[in-house]
Amino acid sequence: MSTPGTSTTDGTAGQTPTQPHVGSVRGRVVTTVPRAPFDPAGGEARPEELVDVRLRVNGAEHHIRVPGRRLLSDALRHDLELTGTHVGCEHGVCGACTVLMDGRPVRACLMFAASAEGSEITTVEGLTRPDGELGPVQQAFVECHGLQCGFCTPGFLTTITAYLDENPDPSPEEAREAVAGNLCRCTGYQNIVKAVCRAAELRREEGDR
Repeated sequence: MSTPGTSTTDGTAGQTPTQPHVGSVRGRVVTTVPRAPFDPAGGEARPEELVDVRLRVNGAEHHIRVPGRRLLSDALRHDLELTGTHVGCEHGVCGACTVLMDGRPVRACLMFAASAEGSEITTVEGLTRPDGELGPVQQAFVECHGLQCGFCTPGFLTTITAYLDENPDPSPEEAREAVAGNLCRCTGYQNIVKAVCRAAELRREEGDR
């Protein structure tokens, strides 16, 4: 007689179980029917409440209605379809999700979208000039071959943009330190450091025009 809620791997539920071979270390395996997920609310859990959030991203106003715990990175990618912001570690370590909030770099995977309301958000898409040409940091990455696989690049571009606002003429050592908080899985920081210095040159050239 089979045990209610169980079945055998050979489909012989309700039959006499097959005896293992003598000397075999493999016996009869019984699969238990999965139980319902643990619900601390005893089945009374309610869907997360939606909140209205107004975001200003790359100079444009957006109104979204999202769960209160929606991360800024998810809101940018899934609700606003600004997929240039990448999500890597989701723990604020790798820096791939870095965006600028009022000009300062922040990890978009560590903050709620609602927390960004009232601030000016700049994503990698916002670094492009209004006429569609690349901005100086983007152009420098192209010239110095700093892209590599490209996954971490958006975070580098926003981080470097903010850094050059504070230090417009960095040395290579300073440039290396500036990007230390962003991880490149291709392990090729040499060209990225060169791109930081080249971007500084491009910005100065623009200022001299």
